Amino acid sequence: MRSAIVFLVCALGMSAAAADSVLIRNVTVHPITVPEIQNAAVLVIDGKIADIGPHLSAHQGAHVIDGRGLHLYPGLINAATNVGLAEIGALRDTVDLDEIGTFNPELRAEIAFNPSSEHVEVTRASGITSVITLPGSGARGERSGGGSIITGQGALMHLDGWTWEEMAVKRGAVLEMVFPQVQSGLPRQLAALTDTPQGSFEEQEKQYKERLQRISDFFEEARKYRQAKQAGGADFRPDLRLEAMLPVIDGKQPIFVRAERERMIKDAIAFADKEKVKIIIADPREIGSVGPMLKQRHIPVVLGKTLELPLHEDDAYDAPYTLPAEFFKAGVKICFGTFDVEFARNVPFEAAQAVAFGLPHDEALKALTINSAEIMGAGELLGSIEKGKWADLILTDGDPMEAKTNIKQMFIAGREVSLESRHTREYEKWMKR
Repeated sequence: MRSAIVFLVCALGMSAAAADSVLIRNVTVHPITVPEIQNAAVLVIDGKIADIGPHLSAHQGAHVIDGRGLHLYPGLINAATNVGLAEIGALRDTVDLDEIGTFNPELRAEIAFNPSSEHVEVTRASGITSVITLPGSGARGERSGGGSIITGQGALMHLDGWTWEEMAVKRGAVLEMVFPQVQSGLPRQLAALTDTPQGSFEEQEKQYKERLQRISDFFEEARKYRQAKQAGGADFRPDLRLEAMLPVIDGKQPIFVRAERERMIKDAIAFADKEKVKIIIADPREIGSVGPMLKQRHIPVVLGKTLELPLHEDDAYDAPYTLPAEFFKAGVKICFGTFDVEFARNVPFEAAQAVAFGLPHDEALKALTINSAEIMGAGELLGSIEKGKWADLILTDGDPMEAKTNIKQMFIAGREVSLESRHTREYEKWMKR
């Protein structure tokens, strides 16, 4: 009787393992961190990559996929979006961005994430399995003189799951900050729309320094709060805002600093040196002389859209296209984000444009996968096809950065995910009319 029970338990265990295992074979594997492997197989068990090699076998009952003629890549990562936090820009009730207040470090993007958002399916269709979703608006015009400075905590999210808890890969991955800037010479109407301080350059310079001082004062307040908490006095009162700052001042959580211009980047670096915090430069539009400074301090960069107009009127027409290659040549670790929700699906094509203008192809793939994961502190979880990592995989008929490539199948944490979206449903609807 006892032996029968043991046998039954073992049989049930093997059955469960088989049900949760997938073998993708006869495929060209692109691990990203090592050269591609021809005619190989990848074994997935319990949502993670169990083995990679030319001759692998699966348990009886496992799902076997023949990928002959196809390519297997790690799922792509969009390192800066508002996916899950905004649905229809014209309907304020569907947008969870830009809360009132100058310092909002306690706001957490993952809690507001909408798993049923139409943008989740549409974004997945381009081979994107994970995104960094940010609580601040992606509109560049809103990053200047006024509004929030610390907008909240961005989260690394899988693009599959029933709840935000299930989809969260890394909660509080970054603390988003909009760095102040002096932006003189704007027309009065545009200055009003962007909340940019008006007046002379001297006046704007004064307001800029005042905002920098407010940031420093807030960080000092957080340090005093930490001291008071450690002392544990009877009069200590918890503060949600300052509590959220502790991982930052302890160096455990990087600050995602939005800084477009060379001066802003230099000032952000000086601020990080002064406050002794980790930063990530987000959406720069020029590099100037900051490359060596970033490299020396090991500060990574999240690049924005390449498919756009130059920053300055007298810039070369291809300035946005060549910017990723310039950062790479300077020795700076880069990744890509779109800083929006409606075009989050286009991030592989933003990287492709950079390849056409000097960024090595392999580096562009790294920027869409392992670099993004490492910059966000999740390199041990995803971003490449390696044993022990989550099985975030895309099976394609070509290079995922090419528009003509089709995503044949997608797996997120080992689960096969539907590639159907509002776009495909509309296509089918009108093709059958």
